[in-house]
Amino acid sequence: MQTHTYPSKLLERAVEELAKLPGIGNRTALRLALHLLRQPQADVEQFLTAIGEMKTNIHFCSVCHNISDTDICSICSSPSRDKTTICVVETIKDVMSIENTMQYKGVYHVLGGVINPMEGIGPNDLTINSLVERLSTSEVNEVIMALSATTEGDTTNFFIYKKIKNFPVMVSTLARGVAFGNELEYTDEVTLGRALLNRVRFDNSFSVE
Repeated sequence: MQTHTYPSKLLERAVEELAKLPGIGNRTALRLALHLLRQPQADVEQFLTAIGEMKTNIHFCSVCHNISDTDICSICSSPSRDKTTICVVETIKDVMSIENTMQYKGVYHVLGGVINPMEGIGPNDLTINSLVERLSTSEVNEVIMALSATTEGDTTNFFIYKKIKNFPVMVSTLARGVAFGNELEYTDEVTLGRALLNRVRFDNSFSVE
């Protein structure tokens, strides 16, 4: 493992903090820190203000758990969105991926992850109960299970299906244009859009009782 000798403790501290970001190693963190050091003071202050305001003022939508500048996100509050169709996704990044396809006009429900016992994530760590409550209190015709095509995603799909199958809604899932093992955010927009448009009934895609 390569170590660096820093000419400044302040630089070293900045590198250590930047290296905590996902996908950022010490070498990249050093490059970013030196880049910031070369920028005008006003630009750096603007950067720090944007990060601080994001952390302090951003909300999680009280309906779907997407991020928002207000209590209810722009998608849930939009009169042009179809509130009778809910697309269940793993993360906020998946909402962004599906929105980029421009093929979906319903609303979302962000779980905040998938069931993964190896990482200590169980059903109660996700927003599954919130989804069940939405179905109890809202007029919903279809729930689209749009989780990643992984073992954990399929396990979560099945768990949710068992929880909501007695509601008068159709439960569908993405067509398998999304290859098994793929996370939704890394699927290209064309493939994701086709998988969404060609979705199938969940109980036709798996053997369930």
